[in-house]
Amino acid sequence: MMAPLGVYISVPFCRSKCTFCNFASGVYPAALQEQYVAKICSEIWSARRRASASGLKLPDSVDSVYWGGGTPSILTPKQTRAVWSALRQEFEITKTAEATLECAPGQLEDDVLEAAIECGINRISFGVQSFIDREAAVTGRLHTREIALADVARVRSAGVAQVSLDLIAGLPHQTVASWQRSLDVLAGVAPEHASVYMLEVDEDSRLGKELLAGGGRYHAQTVPGDELTAELYETAILHLEEHGLRQYEISNFARAGCESRHNEKYWRRHGYWGFGLDAHSMLRRDDGSAVRFENGADLNEYLGVSRVVLPEGTVPNCIADGTLDGAPIRQIHALTPEEELEEAWFLGLRMREGVQWSALVQQLGRENIERFRPVVDELCKLDLLYQQDGAVRLTRQGMLFSNDVFARFLGVPEAESLAV
Repeated sequence: MMAPLGVYISVPFCRSKCTFCNFASGVYPAALQEQYVAKICSEIWSARRRASASGLKLPDSVDSVYWGGGTPSILTPKQTRAVWSALRQEFEITKTAEATLECAPGQLEDDVLEAAIECGINRISFGVQSFIDREAAVTGRLHTREIALADVARVRSAGVAQVSLDLIAGLPHQTVASWQRSLDVLAGVAPEHASVYMLEVDEDSRLGKELLAGGGRYHAQTVPGDELTAELYETAILHLEEHGLRQYEISNFARAGCESRHNEKYWRRHGYWGFGLDAHSMLRRDDGSAVRFENGADLNEYLGVSRVVLPEGTVPNCIADGTLDGAPIRQIHALTPEEELEEAWFLGLRMREGVQWSALVQQLGRENIERFRPVVDELCKLDLLYQQDGAVRLTRQGMLFSNDVFARFLGVPEAESLAV
């Protein structure tokens, strides 16, 4: 029997675009949401046919659903229910399924919350990023600390079982003192889960592009340096663990039993299907080999040339009858045995539990795994990895330089070459 599937629903719509955001999301006319929801539903309805045509095994049941974006909470109740209805038509959603909705504080209306809970949402993740009003405002966030705290209280009163809060270390104007205040507020809320990310500097975001160019827009000149950002991240690890939120992955912390089951599918390389713009997926074939595929990141292309902008407040007939065809599986890539090995290492090492030698040997073969031992030994000497009880794990230093660590597991020579 196949393990249950994880489902990701990508919703790219935002009320404002954050300066640090590098996702395929943005501010679009509200009327586009109707056609987008129709396309999502068509993808879901045609998933089994498309998987079969590509030789992929698709489980019948789903035990995690994650609505991400963008800001999924700005969909209307009717649109939210339409997507859930399509999911339930095509898959069995298990009774204990984890169902997460990402929200921006201040952008979750009561009727949307009611619809989400009615559909099965039992976990809400708030992208707070900072509890300091000035830091939030200069990056394009529309909320204040007061709004964020009120939203957390409201969803708990509504019966949502788990709340997760996101913070970013390295935002403009951030200092050791202001970061500590954000951490103190988070600890006072006592969420079941928290995520802490270090600011990414890349040209796919406005702030990142400005930083790389050495400019001053978007308050780029007030962004903390790498050393301070690393210090803030390390402070968060200690502070959150002191308040019962144990680090279980590089950027994620949780109370016992409250780890994100959906995100663990990514790191453990279990099957998941992403529906919507720029959504990524991984399924397996009959021989157990992994296949990755993804949708494009251009909204007009995703919606198709026959896209029709519908009047706001209407839902296309195709949501009721399923006539709109889903996007074909595109950019499909069957992983080579070499890529399977590399992924097992750099995804497994993201988790605090690390990678068990014995488990990898069982999955991928002793000879294949042993060729990585020199890399592990070298990184242990550099205090980036350590070994304990048969597992290989990142050190604190290794977490700070995780991308460099992961890169060392790419293109490792074959065993025969090592013996020469």
